[in-house]
Amino acid sequence: MNTVTELAPADGARIPAYVARPAGVVRGGLVVLQEIFGVNAHIRAVADGYAAEGYVTVAPALFHRVRPGVELGYTAEDMQVGMGLKAAVEALPAPGVLPDIQAAIDEAARASGGRVGVVGYCWGGLMAWRSACLLYGLSAAVPYYGGGVTTPVEAAREPRCPVLAHFAERDRWIPLPEVQAFAAAHPTVQVHTYAADHGFNCDQRGAYDAAAARLARERTLAFLRQHVG
Repeated sequence: MNTVTELAPADGARIPAYVARPAGVVRGGLVVLQEIFGVNAHIRAVADGYAAEGYVTVAPALFHRVRPGVELGYTAEDMQVGMGLKAAVEALPAPGVLPDIQAAIDEAARASGGRVGVVGYCWGGLMAWRSACLLYGLSAAVPYYGGGVTTPVEAAREPRCPVLAHFAERDRWIPLPEVQAFAAAHPTVQVHTYAADHGFNCDQRGAYDAAAARLARERTLAFLRQHVG
């Protein structure tokens, strides 16, 4: 069963979130963090896919504080809009949208009655990394090609839960030497690279790589089953 709920972060805001629930046995909870294109059809499909694997999945609308109802496609124009929205969110006073993610973690825990993981894509990958380092109640984090994760400021953070990180070897936004330096600095983080481009998991983008997406998903599910349930 798939619904839209309203999260209640500690600062009193109200943040919408897409929630996908398993039809059968519940393994645990999962938070899915969006790309720069909003909680669009692709992110909802990703949430549905994890729900089919047994996870109560919560996808918060992380642009809601700067623009409600964002649902973009993948054209060049959409990318420009998404990058502007991401910049606006990053410019919010601290702690930005981290309380929204914490509220999503809490909701996933409440709704599932179990442990909770987070999976994020693109900018959501960066937010998944920050969540692993700064938020509470997570048992696992899986950033996919998180832009900014390998920068010195982000790489200096230390995760509070196990992390599995996927990167693309042909990613023009995240140079491979930076990925290698990140992996060396975080030997406890499982880092995998793929002969693919940024966005390889998204079947609505030209960068989609079915083989890389399938392998990354297999690894992600195995990781979640180990640490979440």
